[in-house]
Amino acid sequence: MTTTSATTFRMVDSPLEDILLRAADGALTGVFFAGQKYYPPGIDAAVLQATGAADARVFDQAAEELEAYFAGTLQTFRVPVRFAGSTFQREVWQALRDIAFGGTVSYGELAASLNLPSSHARAVGGAVGRNPLSVVVPCHRVLGASGALTGYAGGVDRKRALLGLEGVPALARHPLHQ
Repeated sequence: MTTTSATTFRMVDSPLEDILLRAADGALTGVFFAGQKYYPPGIDAAVLQATGAADARVFDQAAEELEAYFAGTLQTFRVPVRFAGSTFQREVWQALRDIAFGGTVSYGELAASLNLPSSHARAVGGAVGRNPLSVVVPCHRVLGASGALTGYAGGVDRKRALLGLEGVPALARHPLHQ
């Protein structure tokens, strides 16, 4: 944990490898699996040093909620989050929070929920792919139109594992669920 222009970081364990948490001013702003696409650059032991009390509380809450989620006892995250992105991205990310635990939607259905034509599914997919709050903001619940596991910044194997944890049929083929 350290301060980098009011942004702090903490690493936590998960069954799907380490997760880097990022916070600023008492709100969670990032949840990244080790090695995932868009992982913040320059994060090392020197960056993970000290943090303020407000971010420490957020990190503690996020770590507890992630542990409960992976244990199968938490379905809805309550840790305070703050989105940093374009207006369109923030609208898409907020809509992701409305997808129920164990539920899935297609990119086209997500576009429709935002009152956008299905032709905007690709733009919605781009915003979903840039979601900085993996797991907590459940972008893993968005599938291709055919129900296929399409890209996931944390990797398709992790997406399959997260969906399997949530009981999505035919997707629980990961060691975490055997």
